[in-house]
Amino acid sequence: METPHTHHTTEPPSAVRLTRYTKAEQREILGDGEDPFGVADAGLTWLPKEDHFGIRHEGRLVAHAGLLRLPVSVDGTATEVVGVGGVAVAPDVRGQGLARRVVAAALDHARTLGPDHALLFCRPPLVALYERLGWHPLDTDVAVEQPGDSVVVMPLRTMVTPLTNSANWPQGHVRLHSLPM
Repeated sequence: METPHTHHTTEPPSAVRLTRYTKAEQREILGDGEDPFGVADAGLTWLPKEDHFGIRHEGRLVAHAGLLRLPVSVDGTATEVVGVGGVAVAPDVRGQGLARRVVAAALDHARTLGPDHALLFCRPPLVALYERLGWHPLDTDVAVEQPGDSVVVMPLRTMVTPLTNSANWPQGHVRLHSLPM
């Protein structure tokens, strides 16, 4: 049973695995704007995530991160990554470490899925945030699939983080063999 004193703590709520994540949950975090992630001008089609993690505060979903295992190749060598996407923190609670917490919870789960690395795509203004969370920008173009069998260069920054202590991202051209996540 919660005591009234627990609401006055500075400790933010912890991230939990969500049983579902729909447009309604996304709106709960980001509102119902046309382009909640600021990536519509990239003109890309995105995959839904399979695993979802969120943070609720006072009954409201305020943060989310999603995961999806995806096939990639680096210089023609096939492997898999755990794609991280749909990372969102409600505007009114930003700056409280919620992105760090929800991404950390997602990465804890990602470490159980097998691949050595997680990969995400982000807008340039968010690169510094992800670097603080342990991600590294790739300095190479990344090709991704789009509907109609087309392959395009990802216009957003691609970042990776190791999921195992021994993982080193290989050098070379990166091709995501699916839609981006």
